[in-house]
Amino acid sequence: ISSAETLAACCCCPVTPMSRTEAKKPPRPPVMFTKIRTERQEDWAATPNDVNNLLKAMKDMINANYVMEIKSLAEISPDPEQNPILYRSGHYRFSFTPEERAKLRKFMLDGGMMIFNTGLGSKPFYDSAKQELETIFPEVHLQRLSSDHPIFHSYYDLDRVRYRSGVGKGYFSYQGNEPWFDGITINCRTVAVISRWCMAVGWEDTENDSYQAYQSEDAKKLGINLFSYAVAMRAWAKSEAGKMKFVDADTTTGDKLYLGQVVYDGEWKTRHAGLSVLLQTFNQKTDIPVKYGLSEMRLADEKIFNTPLLYITGHEDFRLRKEEAARLRQYVLNGGFLLAEACCGRKGFDLAFRNQMQAIFPEYPLKRIPDGNPIFNIPNRITQLGVTPALAAQLGSPAIKPELEGIEIDGHYGVIYSRFGLAGGWEMTPSPYALGYDGPGAIQLGQNIVMYAVTQ
Repeated sequence: ISSAETLAACCCCPVTPMSRTEAKKPPRPPVMFTKIRTERQEDWAATPNDVNNLLKAMKDMINANYVMEIKSLAEISPDPEQNPILYRSGHYRFSFTPEERAKLRKFMLDGGMMIFNTGLGSKPFYDSAKQELETIFPEVHLQRLSSDHPIFHSYYDLDRVRYRSGVGKGYFSYQGNEPWFDGITINCRTVAVISRWCMAVGWEDTENDSYQAYQSEDAKKLGINLFSYAVAMRAWAKSEAGKMKFVDADTTTGDKLYLGQVVYDGEWKTRHAGLSVLLQTFNQKTDIPVKYGLSEMRLADEKIFNTPLLYITGHEDFRLRKEEAARLRQYVLNGGFLLAEACCGRKGFDLAFRNQMQAIFPEYPLKRIPDGNPIFNIPNRITQLGVTPALAAQLGSPAIKPELEGIEIDGHYGVIYSRFGLAGGWEMTPSPYALGYDGPGAIQLGQNIVMYAVTQ
Protein backbone atom coordinates (compact mmCIF):
# COMPACT_ATOMS: atom_id res chain seq x y z
CA ILE A 1 0.00 0.00 0.00
CA SER A 2 2.69 2.47 0.99
CA SER A 3 4.45 1.92 -2.34
CA ALA A 4 1.27 2.51 -4.44
CA GLU A 5 1.12 -1.06 -5.68
CA THR A 6 -2.25 -2.04 -4.26
CA LEU A 7 -5.04 -3.38 -6.50
CA ALA A 8 -7.95 -1.33 -7.82
CA ALA A 9 -11.31 -1.85 -6.13
CA CYS A 10 -13.71 -4.28 -7.87
CA CYS A 11 -17.30 -2.98 -7.87
CA CYS A 12 -18.91 -5.29 -10.42
CA CYS A 13 -17.28 -8.72 -10.42
CA PRO A 14 -16.06 -10.73 -12.25
CA VAL A 15 -13.95 -7.89 -13.68
CA THR A 16 -10.18 -8.65 -13.56
CA PRO A 17 -8.46 -6.29 -11.07
CA MET A 18 -5.99 -3.89 -12.66
CA SER A 19 -2.65 -2.91 -11.11
CA ARG A 20 -2.18 0.80 -10.45
CA THR A 21 0.58 2.33 -12.51
CA GLU A 22 1.60 5.49 -10.56
CA ALA A 23 5.36 5.91 -10.29
CA LYS A 24 6.73 4.86 -6.92
CA LYS A 25 8.23 7.56 -4.72
CA PRO A 26 11.40 6.08 -3.18
CA PRO A 27 11.80 6.59 0.55
CA ARG A 28 14.05 9.45 1.59
CA PRO A 29 17.43 8.27 2.93
CA PRO A 30 17.92 8.94 6.64
CA VAL A 31 19.62 12.09 7.89
CA MET A 32 23.15 11.52 9.13
CA PHE A 33 24.86 14.93 9.11
CA THR A 34 23.33 18.23 10.22
CA LYS A 35 25.33 21.29 9.28
CA ILE A 36 25.00 24.13 11.76
CA ARG A 37 23.92 27.44 10.28
CA THR A 38 24.97 30.68 11.98
CA GLU A 39 24.21 34.36 11.39
CA ARG A 40 27.38 34.86 9.33
CA GLN A 41 26.72 33.05 6.08
CA GLU A 42 30.19 33.89 4.75
CA ASP A 43 31.53 31.83 7.66
CA TRP A 44 29.54 28.59 7.92
CA ALA A 45 28.74 28.49 4.17
CA ALA A 46 32.23 29.29 2.87
CA THR A 47 32.29 25.71 1.54
CA PRO A 48 28.58 25.28 0.70
CA ASN A 49 28.82 21.80 -0.81
CA ASP A 50 31.24 20.20 1.64
CA VAL A 51 28.88 17.78 3.41
CA ASN A 52 26.81 17.03 0.32
CA ASN A 53 29.94 16.10 -1.59
CA LEU A 54 31.11 13.92 1.31
CA LEU A 55 27.77 12.10 1.25
CA LYS A 56 28.14 11.52 -2.50
CA ALA A 57 31.64 10.14 -1.91
CA MET A 58 30.28 7.87 0.83
CA LYS A 59 27.69 6.49 -1.58
CA ASP A 60 30.32 5.86 -4.26
CA MET A 61 33.10 4.57 -2.00
CA ILE A 62 31.28 2.50 0.64
CA ASN A 63 27.68 2.35 -0.66
CA ALA A 64 26.28 4.31 2.29
CA ASN A 65 23.27 6.42 1.34
CA TYR A 66 22.40 9.29 3.67
CA VAL A 67 21.30 12.91 3.43
CA MET A 68 22.09 16.10 5.31
CA GLU A 69 20.17 19.00 6.75
CA ILE A 70 21.12 22.59 7.48
CA LYS A 71 19.76 24.02 10.71
CA SER A 72 20.51 26.62 13.33
CA LEU A 73 21.36 25.44 16.81
CA ALA A 74 17.91 26.56 17.95
CA GLU A 75 16.29 24.21 15.40
CA ILE A 76 18.47 21.21 16.23
CA SER A 77 17.04 18.49 18.45
CA PRO A 78 19.12 17.30 21.43
CA ASP A 79 17.96 13.77 20.49
CA PRO A 80 20.77 12.08 18.48
CA GLU A 81 18.17 9.94 16.72
CA GLN A 82 17.00 13.06 14.90
CA ASN A 83 20.45 14.36 13.93
CA PRO A 84 23.23 11.84 14.74
CA ILE A 85 26.22 13.97 13.68
CA LEU A 86 26.42 17.74 14.07
CA TYR A 87 28.94 19.54 11.87
CA ARG A 88 30.21 23.06 12.48
CA SER A 89 32.67 24.65 10.07
CA GLY A 90 34.02 28.18 10.02
CA HIS A 91 36.87 30.67 10.00
CA TYR A 92 35.98 33.21 12.66
CA ARG A 93 36.03 33.23 16.44
CA PHE A 94 32.72 32.17 17.99
CA SER A 95 31.04 31.23 21.26
CA PHE A 96 27.89 29.41 22.36
CA THR A 97 25.34 30.61 24.87
CA PRO A 98 24.90 28.72 28.17
CA GLU A 99 21.65 27.28 26.83
CA GLU A 100 23.35 26.09 23.64
CA ARG A 101 26.14 24.49 25.65
CA ALA A 102 23.61 22.63 27.79
CA LYS A 103 21.82 21.36 24.69
CA LEU A 104 25.05 20.21 23.03
CA ARG A 105 26.24 18.50 26.21
CA LYS A 106 23.00 16.52 26.44
CA PHE A 107 23.18 15.65 22.74
CA MET A 108 26.71 14.28 23.01
CA LEU A 109 26.16 12.43 26.28
CA ASP A 110 23.06 10.77 24.80
CA GLY A 111 25.03 9.28 21.90
CA GLY A 112 25.48 12.07 19.39
CA MET A 113 28.77 13.22 17.90
CA MET A 114 29.96 16.73 17.06
CA ILE A 115 32.57 17.59 14.44
CA PHE A 116 34.32 20.95 14.21
CA ASN A 117 36.14 21.70 10.95
CA THR A 118 38.61 24.58 10.88
CA GLY A 119 38.08 26.43 7.62
CA LEU A 120 41.47 26.57 5.88
CA GLY A 121 43.15 25.78 9.22
CA SER A 122 41.77 28.92 10.90
CA LYS A 123 43.50 29.41 14.27
CA PRO A 124 40.74 31.69 15.72
CA PHE A 125 38.06 29.08 14.92
CA TYR A 126 40.25 26.26 16.25
CA ASP A 127 40.90 28.11 19.52
CA SER A 128 37.19 28.89 19.91
CA ALA A 129 36.20 25.26 19.37
CA LYS A 130 38.73 24.13 21.98
CA GLN A 131 37.52 26.69 24.49
CA GLU A 132 33.87 25.74 23.95
CA LEU A 133 34.45 22.01 24.38
CA GLU A 134 36.47 22.63 27.54
CA THR A 135 33.59 24.76 28.85
CA ILE A 136 30.93 22.19 27.92
CA PHE A 137 32.92 19.35 29.51
CA PRO A 138 34.99 20.92 32.32
CA GLU A 139 35.50 17.51 33.92
CA VAL A 140 37.13 15.99 30.82
CA HIS A 141 40.56 16.65 29.34
CA LEU A 142 40.52 17.79 25.71
CA GLN A 143 43.57 16.38 23.96
CA ARG A 144 44.97 15.41 20.61
CA LEU A 145 43.98 11.91 19.51
CA SER A 146 46.91 9.61 18.82
CA SER A 147 47.18 7.91 15.45
CA ASP A 148 46.03 4.56 16.90
CA HIS A 149 42.63 6.01 17.85
CA PRO A 150 39.75 3.97 16.34
CA ILE A 151 38.57 7.02 14.41
CA PHE A 152 41.62 6.69 12.18
CA HIS A 153 40.97 2.97 11.61
CA SER A 154 37.18 2.57 11.70
CA TYR A 155 36.99 2.00 7.92
CA TYR A 156 40.27 3.09 6.32
CA ASP A 157 43.64 2.84 8.06
CA LEU A 158 44.74 6.47 8.22
CA ASP A 159 47.47 6.70 10.81
CA ARG A 160 49.35 8.64 8.14
CA VAL A 161 47.75 11.23 5.82
CA ARG A 162 48.73 13.55 3.02
CA TYR A 163 48.53 17.28 3.64
CA ARG A 164 48.62 20.12 1.16
CA SER A 165 51.78 22.15 1.18
CA GLY A 166 50.02 25.04 2.93
CA VAL A 167 49.92 23.05 6.16
CA GLY A 168 53.70 23.24 6.40
CA LYS A 169 53.86 26.98 5.72
CA GLY A 170 52.86 30.13 7.50
CA TYR A 171 52.90 31.13 11.16
CA PHE A 172 50.64 28.23 12.19
CA SER A 173 52.29 25.32 10.41
CA TYR A 174 52.72 21.59 10.93
CA GLN A 175 55.48 19.36 9.56
CA GLY A 176 54.15 15.87 10.46
CA ASN A 177 52.09 13.36 8.50
CA GLU A 178 49.78 12.08 11.26
CA PRO A 179 46.13 13.19 11.21
CA TRP A 180 45.40 15.93 13.74
CA PHE A 181 42.12 15.66 15.63
CA ASP A 182 41.57 16.94 19.15
CA GLY A 183 38.82 15.14 21.03
CA ILE A 184 36.64 14.83 24.10
CA THR A 185 36.37 11.19 25.21
CA ILE A 186 33.85 10.00 27.80
CA ASN A 187 33.54 6.36 28.86
CA CYS A 188 35.75 5.25 25.96
CA ARG A 189 33.58 7.10 23.40
CA THR A 190 34.91 10.19 21.66
CA VAL A 191 31.90 12.48 21.55
CA ALA A 192 33.45 15.51 19.84
CA VAL A 193 36.42 16.16 17.55
CA ILE A 194 38.13 19.23 16.17
CA SER A 195 40.00 18.83 12.90
CA ARG A 196 43.00 21.14 13.20
CA TRP A 197 43.37 21.25 9.42
CA CYS A 198 40.57 21.74 6.94
CA MET A 199 38.64 18.76 5.56
CA ALA A 200 35.88 20.75 3.82
CA VAL A 201 37.85 21.90 0.75
CA GLY A 202 38.89 18.28 0.22
CA TRP A 203 35.27 17.15 0.38
CA GLU A 204 34.48 19.80 -2.26
CA ASP A 205 37.42 18.69 -4.44
CA THR A 206 38.82 22.23 -4.38
CA GLU A 207 42.35 21.90 -5.72
CA ASN A 208 44.58 24.56 -4.22
CA ASP A 209 47.80 23.26 -2.72
CA SER A 210 48.39 26.46 -0.72
CA TYR A 211 45.42 25.75 1.55
CA GLN A 212 46.02 24.49 5.08
CA ALA A 213 44.04 21.35 4.41
CA TYR A 214 44.15 17.62 3.77
CA GLN A 215 44.52 16.27 0.27
CA SER A 216 41.05 15.60 -1.16
CA GLU A 217 41.19 11.80 -1.12
CA ASP A 218 42.38 11.63 2.47
CA ALA A 219 39.86 14.27 3.55
CA LYS A 220 37.05 12.08 2.20
CA LYS A 221 38.47 9.00 3.88
CA LEU A 222 38.64 10.87 7.18
CA GLY A 223 35.01 11.90 6.74
CA ILE A 224 33.99 8.30 6.06
CA ASN A 225 35.92 7.17 9.14
CA LEU A 226 34.16 9.76 11.27
CA PHE A 227 30.82 8.51 9.97
CA SER A 228 31.74 4.85 10.60
CA TYR A 229 32.96 5.57 14.11
CA ALA A 230 29.93 7.68 15.03
CA VAL A 231 27.47 5.02 13.83
CA ALA A 232 29.21 2.15 15.63
CA MET A 233 29.66 4.06 18.88
CA ARG A 234 26.11 5.45 18.90
CA ALA A 235 24.73 1.91 18.68
CA TRP A 236 27.10 0.85 21.48
CA ALA A 237 26.14 3.85 23.61
CA LYS A 238 22.51 2.68 23.57
CA SER A 239 23.41 -0.73 24.95
CA GLU A 240 26.01 0.74 27.29
CA ALA A 241 23.30 2.92 28.86
CA GLY A 242 21.70 -0.25 30.24
CA LYS A 243 24.92 -1.56 31.79
CA MET A 244 25.23 -2.97 35.28
CA LYS A 245 24.27 -0.35 37.84
CA PHE A 246 26.44 -0.04 40.90
CA VAL A 247 25.39 1.47 44.21
CA ASP A 248 27.98 2.22 46.86
CA ALA A 249 25.94 0.83 49.73
CA ASP A 250 27.64 0.75 53.10
CA THR A 251 26.74 -2.83 53.99
CA THR A 252 30.11 -4.27 55.08
CA THR A 253 31.48 -4.12 58.59
CA GLY A 254 35.22 -4.71 58.30
CA ASP A 255 38.15 -2.55 57.37
CA LYS A 256 38.10 -0.38 54.31
CA LEU A 257 40.08 -1.14 51.17
CA TYR A 258 40.85 2.12 49.45
CA LEU A 259 41.66 2.03 45.77
CA GLY A 260 43.04 5.33 44.62
CA GLN A 261 42.73 6.36 40.99
CA VAL A 262 45.71 8.39 39.81
CA VAL A 263 44.92 11.83 38.42
CA TYR A 264 47.46 13.15 35.91
CA ASP A 265 47.69 15.72 33.13
CA GLY A 266 45.74 13.92 30.44
CA GLU A 267 42.76 11.62 29.99
CA TRP A 268 43.12 9.87 33.34
CA LYS A 269 39.52 8.70 33.77
CA THR A 270 38.25 6.45 31.00
CA ARG A 271 35.40 4.52 32.69
CA HIS A 272 33.30 5.69 35.61
CA ALA A 273 31.91 2.53 37.21
CA GLY A 274 34.52 -0.12 36.44
CA LEU A 275 36.49 0.04 39.68
CA SER A 276 33.36 -0.04 41.82
CA VAL A 277 31.97 -3.02 39.94
CA LEU A 278 35.29 -4.87 40.28
CA LEU A 279 35.42 -4.33 44.03
CA GLN A 280 31.81 -5.40 44.44
CA THR A 281 32.42 -8.65 42.56
CA PHE A 282 35.62 -9.15 44.56
CA ASN A 283 33.67 -9.00 47.82
CA GLN A 284 31.06 -11.39 46.45
CA LYS A 285 33.70 -13.81 45.22
CA THR A 286 35.88 -13.87 48.33
CA ASP A 287 33.45 -13.03 51.16
CA ILE A 288 36.18 -10.82 52.58
CA PRO A 289 34.38 -8.26 54.79
CA VAL A 290 36.09 -5.24 53.29
CA LYS A 291 34.30 -1.98 52.74
CA TYR A 292 35.46 -0.57 49.43
CA GLY A 293 36.39 3.04 49.07
CA LEU A 294 37.41 4.96 45.97
CA SER A 295 39.34 8.20 45.84
CA GLU A 296 40.93 10.24 43.09
CA MET A 297 44.32 11.72 43.86
CA ARG A 298 47.46 13.10 42.32
CA LEU A 299 50.69 11.27 43.00
CA ALA A 300 52.10 14.35 44.71
CA ASP A 301 49.40 14.01 47.38
CA GLU A 302 50.66 12.61 50.71
CA LYS A 303 47.44 10.55 50.93
CA ILE A 304 48.84 7.97 48.51
CA PHE A 305 50.92 6.52 51.37
CA ASN A 306 47.67 5.61 53.16
CA THR A 307 46.38 3.88 50.02
CA PRO A 308 47.49 0.26 49.59
CA LEU A 309 46.51 0.13 45.93
CA LEU A 310 46.75 2.77 43.20
CA TYR A 311 45.19 2.44 39.75
CA ILE A 312 46.24 4.31 36.61
CA THR A 313 44.76 4.06 33.13
CA GLY A 314 44.22 6.04 29.95
CA HIS A 315 44.01 5.95 26.17
CA GLU A 316 46.55 8.51 25.03
CA ASP A 317 50.13 9.60 25.55
CA PHE A 318 50.90 11.18 28.94
CA ARG A 319 53.83 12.25 31.08
CA LEU A 320 54.01 12.50 34.86
CA ARG A 321 55.42 15.61 36.45
CA LYS A 322 58.88 15.34 37.99
CA GLU A 323 57.59 15.41 41.57
CA GLU A 324 54.84 12.90 40.73
CA ALA A 325 57.34 10.43 39.28
CA ALA A 326 59.56 10.77 42.36
CA ARG A 327 56.61 10.24 44.70
CA LEU A 328 55.44 7.15 42.78
CA ARG A 329 58.90 5.61 43.07
CA GLN A 330 58.93 6.26 46.81
CA TYR A 331 55.43 4.80 47.17
CA VAL A 332 56.21 1.54 45.35
CA LEU A 333 59.63 1.03 46.98
CA ASN A 334 57.97 1.46 50.38
CA GLY A 335 55.57 -1.41 49.67
CA GLY A 336 52.76 0.27 47.75
CA PHE A 337 51.06 -1.42 44.79
CA LEU A 338 50.28 0.07 41.37
CA LEU A 339 47.76 -1.52 38.98
CA ALA A 340 47.90 -0.11 35.46
CA GLU A 341 46.04 -0.87 32.23
CA ALA A 342 45.97 0.50 28.73
CA CYS A 343 42.24 1.11 28.47
CA CYS A 344 40.85 -0.46 25.28
CA GLY A 345 44.37 -1.76 24.59
CA ARG A 346 45.42 1.61 23.19
CA LYS A 347 49.02 1.95 22.00
CA GLY A 348 49.32 5.61 22.95
CA PHE A 349 48.99 4.87 26.67
CA ASP A 350 50.95 1.63 26.38
CA LEU A 351 54.04 3.32 24.97
CA ALA A 352 53.82 6.24 27.42
CA PHE A 353 53.45 3.93 30.44
CA ARG A 354 56.45 1.82 29.45
CA ASN A 355 58.56 4.96 29.02
CA GLN A 356 57.47 6.26 32.42
CA MET A 357 58.26 2.98 34.20
CA GLN A 358 61.70 2.77 32.59
CA ALA A 359 62.47 6.31 33.73
CA ILE A 360 61.10 5.84 37.27
CA PHE A 361 62.45 2.33 37.92
CA PRO A 362 65.54 1.99 35.72
CA GLU A 363 66.94 -0.86 37.84
CA TYR A 364 63.64 -2.81 37.88
CA PRO A 365 62.50 -3.80 34.36
CA LEU A 366 58.88 -4.36 33.41
CA LYS A 367 58.66 -8.07 32.52
CA ARG A 368 55.95 -10.56 31.67
CA ILE A 369 54.65 -12.44 34.72
CA PRO A 370 55.20 -16.23 34.28
CA ASP A 371 52.13 -18.38 33.62
CA GLY A 372 52.52 -20.39 36.83
CA ASN A 373 52.54 -17.36 39.14
CA PRO A 374 50.01 -17.51 42.03
CA ILE A 375 48.37 -14.36 40.68
CA PHE A 376 46.69 -16.56 38.06
CA ASN A 377 45.36 -19.05 40.62
CA ILE A 378 43.70 -17.17 43.51
CA PRO A 379 40.75 -16.78 43.83
CA ASN A 380 40.21 -17.83 40.20
CA ARG A 381 42.27 -20.50 38.48
CA ILE A 382 42.91 -18.89 35.10
CA THR A 383 44.41 -20.66 32.12
CA GLN A 384 42.41 -19.03 29.31
CA LEU A 385 40.48 -15.79 29.11
CA GLY A 386 37.95 -14.60 26.56
CA VAL A 387 38.78 -11.44 24.63
CA THR A 388 36.80 -8.76 22.85
CA PRO A 389 35.74 -9.32 19.22
CA ALA A 390 38.23 -6.68 18.00
CA LEU A 391 41.14 -8.38 19.78
CA ALA A 392 39.94 -11.84 18.70
CA ALA A 393 39.98 -10.67 15.08
CA GLN A 394 43.49 -9.32 15.52
CA LEU A 395 44.86 -12.43 17.26
CA GLY A 396 42.80 -15.00 15.38
CA SER A 397 41.41 -16.54 18.57
CA PRO A 398 38.45 -15.80 20.88
CA ALA A 399 40.49 -16.74 23.98
CA ILE A 400 44.12 -16.40 25.05
CA LYS A 401 46.38 -17.15 27.99
CA PRO A 402 46.20 -14.36 30.56
CA GLU A 403 48.94 -11.83 29.95
CA LEU A 404 50.25 -9.46 32.60
CA GLU A 405 53.55 -7.67 33.09
CA GLY A 406 55.09 -6.55 36.35
CA ILE A 407 57.93 -4.86 38.16
CA GLU A 408 59.29 -7.22 40.81
CA ILE A 409 60.91 -5.71 43.90
CA ASP A 410 62.31 -7.87 46.73
CA GLY A 411 60.34 -10.93 45.65
CA HIS A 412 56.94 -9.35 45.11
CA TYR A 413 55.35 -7.29 42.35
CA GLY A 414 54.98 -3.61 43.15
CA VAL A 415 53.58 -2.83 39.69
CA ILE A 416 51.24 -4.98 37.61
CA TYR A 417 50.33 -3.87 34.11
CA SER A 418 47.91 -5.10 31.44
CA ARG A 419 48.46 -3.93 27.87
CA PHE A 420 44.97 -5.24 27.09
CA GLY A 421 41.92 -3.37 28.36
CA LEU A 422 40.22 -4.34 31.63
CA ALA A 423 37.86 -1.54 32.72
CA GLY A 424 35.38 -1.99 29.86
CA GLY A 425 35.10 -5.65 30.82
CA TRP A 426 34.60 -4.77 34.49
CA GLU A 427 31.58 -2.75 33.39
CA MET A 428 30.54 -5.65 31.09
CA THR A 429 30.42 -3.22 28.14
CA PRO A 430 33.76 -3.03 26.31
CA SER A 431 33.57 -0.72 23.29
CA PRO A 432 33.33 -2.26 19.80
CA TYR A 433 36.90 -1.15 19.08
CA ALA A 434 38.39 -2.29 22.40
CA LEU A 435 41.41 -4.58 22.40
CA GLY A 436 40.91 -6.21 25.76
CA TYR A 437 39.49 -9.02 27.84
CA ASP A 438 35.76 -9.68 27.67
CA GLY A 439 33.51 -9.13 30.69
CA PRO A 440 33.97 -12.44 32.54
CA GLY A 441 37.69 -12.58 31.72
CA ALA A 442 38.39 -9.02 32.87
CA ILE A 443 36.51 -9.54 36.14
CA GLN A 444 38.31 -12.79 36.94
CA LEU A 445 41.70 -11.28 36.23
CA GLY A 446 40.86 -8.11 38.15
CA GLN A 447 39.73 -10.11 41.17
CA ASN A 448 43.02 -12.01 41.18
CA ILE A 449 45.04 -8.81 40.96
CA VAL A 450 43.13 -7.27 43.88
CA MET A 451 43.62 -10.45 45.91
CA TYR A 452 47.36 -10.32 45.22
CA ALA A 453 47.52 -6.65 46.23
CA VAL A 454 45.76 -7.14 49.60
CA THR A 455 47.63 -10.32 50.57
CA GLN A 456 51.22 -9.45 49.65
